[in-house]
Amino acid sequence: MRWEGQRESQNVEDRRGMGPVAGAGGLGIGGLVLVLAVSYFTGMNPLALISMLNGMQEMAPSSVEETAPTGPVMDKLGKFASVVLADTERTWEQLLPTIGNSYQDPRLVLFSGGVQSACGMTSSAVGPFYCPGDRRVYLDLSFFNELSQRLGAPGDFAQAYVIAHEVGHHVQNLLGIAERVTNLQRRASEAEGNALSVRMELQADCFAGVWGYHAKHERDLIEPGDFEEGLRAASAIGDDKLQRMSRGTVRPESWTHGSSEQRVSWLRKGLESGDPRACDTFSGHRL
Repeated sequence: MRWEGQRESQNVEDRRGMGPVAGAGGLGIGGLVLVLAVSYFTGMNPLALISMLNGMQEMAPSSVEETAPTGPVMDKLGKFASVVLADTERTWEQLLPTIGNSYQDPRLVLFSGGVQSACGMTSSAVGPFYCPGDRRVYLDLSFFNELSQRLGAPGDFAQAYVIAHEVGHHVQNLLGIAERVTNLQRRASEAEGNALSVRMELQADCFAGVWGYHAKHERDLIEPGDFEEGLRAASAIGDDKLQRMSRGTVRPESWTHGSSEQRVSWLRKGLESGDPRACDTFSGHRL
């Protein structure tokens, strides 16, 4: 990616070095990896682990918010994350009004070890996540090492895809999609709730692709091979592949993010269309 020298977002809070916080909160991309690993070594049902994490999140205080220095970050990886956030802001400020809402920028919180959010106390082990309660994306930059080394998905666009995916959840929040899905899940069975979660995650993948399209065609930030990095990352974090890695078996009824094929398909749809209206994962039966 041609990101160096581009505008950095001012909506960044750098909480790194403020100390780890024990607990569990929003389950992000890395969270599924952790759940499956714990399930493999302990024999616990992965659905029970997810439920436990969600329960801890719900019990945690919902109004707690830490303050931290804002403004430019100084290290290269932090600057990269800030540039990606700034470019997503530019994309969604332009696009969201076309589908019925004005865009309000989220904040990006960089942390290390653990963090307190409006969604509760969260360990880095759960990976990047978005908290609708405070409209913040939370990211421990060490996750990028795991993405590259453990999951085999290196590259700056793979990293940018992770950030853009979480921003996609912010877009869902602004559009009221997140609230509607949460209400449906409260009345649904476990399997039905998981299926709704999959549709949410795939839409966030598609929204990440929409950003990538505009970064390429309007601002020339994308270099040859970048999109392929993102698609490899989407494949690497499919539920089927992660389950096969951790347990050797695949259980589609327990998926919460979608298969590798589904994640690649919806990310590609956004990358090729650049249109958020192409990201309707809630219509139709097939994903």
